[in-house]
Amino acid sequence: MVLAKVTSKGQVTVPAEIRKKLNINDGNKILFYENEQGQIIIENANVNAFHSIRKAMEGEAEKAGIYSDEDVLRIVKEIRGNK
Repeated sequence: MVLAKVTSKGQVTVPAEIRKKLNINDGNKILFYENEQGQIIIENANVNAFHSIRKAMEGEAEKAGIYSDEDVLRIVKEIRGNK
């Protein structure tokens, strides 16, 4: 458990231990949201965005007929050949 103080402007310094665990660096954005159980969750916004994109893209490679690295290389060669 780590304690942090809230300033009169509502600002909080995220403790170093928590920044390290969340992989938060200077300039990163932090996402706050409430889950279904009413808990407030704090996440690194970059990591959250990556997971959201990954989830949205799930299954798209298979739909496009991409099953292996060789398929990717074949598509890249086709695209480069069309330029």
